[in-house]
Amino acid sequence: MMIIYQTTFNKIGDFATEALADDMLITFKQGAPADLEDYCFIHSHGVLLDEVQVGDVAEFNGVDYPITAVGSVASFNLKELGHVTFRFDQANQAEFPGTIHVIGATPDRVELGSMLRIKRGE
Repeated sequence: MMIIYQTTFNKIGDFATEALADDMLITFKQGAPADLEDYCFIHSHGVLLDEVQVGDVAEFNGVDYPITAVGSVASFNLKELGHVTFRFDQANQAEFPGTIHVIGATPDRVELGSMLRIKRGE
């Protein structure tokens, strides 16, 4: 598989893990506005090599999550701001423009130093 995006989480907002209980994982690159940072998994921000597509695979903590829906601005937000909301609900239509939906159980936790990768079959 080809990796089209890779980053490392280096800060966890005070309330970021609470979103996991709602089957969401919210990311933002370093330098996020302070009022948003508390709710996000902050990362070092990688380079997005191509638009995220249905059929790509998001990987958290070494676990693969096939992507089932991509909001209309999710790739742009990820590329420019490192900001996207992953929903672990298998939806085949994006709930919001900045959302990426995936198949799989919501991670119990995401630790400092863990990676997010988005992969595409070759």
